[in-house]
Amino acid sequence: MKKVLLTAAIASALSVSSYGFAEGPIDGTIYGKVNVSVVNQDTGSSDEWKLNSNASRLGVKGKTEIADGLYAVYKAEFEVCVDDGDCKGQTFTQRNIMGGIRGSFGTIWAGKHDTPTKLAQNKIDLFNDLEGDLKNTFEGENRVSNMVAYTSPEINGFAASVAIIPGEGADLDQDGIDNSGLADGMSYSISYTKDNLFVTVAGDQDVDNQDLMRVVAQYTMDDLQLGVMYQQNEDNLGTKDESGFFVSAAYTIDKTTLKAQYGSIEDDVDGDKEDTLSLGADYKLAKGTKVYVFYTDNTDSAVGQADTDDSAFGVGMEHKF
Repeated sequence: MKKVLLTAAIASALSVSSYGFAEGPIDGTIYGKVNVSVVNQDTGSSDEWKLNSNASRLGVKGKTEIADGLYAVYKAEFEVCVDDGDCKGQTFTQRNIMGGIRGSFGTIWAGKHDTPTKLAQNKIDLFNDLEGDLKNTFEGENRVSNMVAYTSPEINGFAASVAIIPGEGADLDQDGIDNSGLADGMSYSISYTKDNLFVTVAGDQDVDNQDLMRVVAQYTMDDLQLGVMYQQNEDNLGTKDESGFFVSAAYTIDKTTLKAQYGSIEDDVDGDKEDTLSLGADYKLAKGTKVYVFYTDNTDSAVGQADTDDSAFGVGMEHKF
C-alpha cells in the first residue's frame, strides 16, 4: 500500500494534531525491498557459494502539514537480513533515519543519513548493494550519524545540499585533538538537472577521516543510460591520496536491461591501484519486481606484490514495495 493513513496506534504515538499544532493528517508510506542472491565468491584462496541479503530493508516515511505550506517530515529505515535473520547480531539495523521541516525554502533536517556526497552518485551505480557496488572500490559512500542538513528547492535546474557533523568529542581530522564543535565535518553537493542530463559536484571535509571531491554526470537517451564519475580523496593522516574514475552504461530492450560498469582508482602515495568490472542483466517480471544475473571482477594491484583478484557470479531477485 503506497499511500496509507497510519493506523490508530501509530498515529496516536506520532500525531500532534490532538494538541492543536497540526493542520493536516499524518500522511505516511510504508515501503521496502527484498533483494536476495545466490553467489559464487572466488577470492583465489577460497571458492564458495552463499546466499546474500543485499541491503533488504523496511521503512516508513511521510509528512504532516503543520501550517499552510509547512510540513514536518520524517523517515525511519531499517535493514532486514532475509538470508539468516542476523543483521550484525540484531533483527534490524539502522539505515537512514531523519526528521525535519520542509517548506518553499527547502528542507532542514537532522539524523543518521547518507551524506550529500553519497547521494550525488544519483543512479550511475548499476550494481548497487551487490558485489560490484561503488562503495567496494571508492571512498565517500558514507552514512553518517548526528548530521544536520539543509536541502534547497530546485531553481532553474539547480539544487544544493549541505550537511554539518558535530564531532561530539571524536577526533574527526586525526590531528590528535578531540573535536567538539557544531561543524567539525561537512558534506555538500551542487547539482544541475535539465531534461535527460544530471550533473553534480560534491565533496566531504573530515568525513570518515577523508577529504574528498567528486564530479558526477548522467545522461539518459531513450533506452540508453550513461554515467561517469571522477573522484579525488585523501585521508587526514597523509597515508592515502587517491584519484580515479568510474563509468557505467545500461541499455533496455523490452523487459531486459543489459548493464556494464568499470571503475579504477590509484593511490599516489604508494602506487597501489584498484580496478572493478561488472557485467549483468535484469529481467523485469512486474512493477517493482525483477530477476537478475551478474558477474564482478575486482583486482587489487600493490607495488612490489602480486595482484590479488576476487570474482563473484550471482543470480538473484529483487522486489520493491
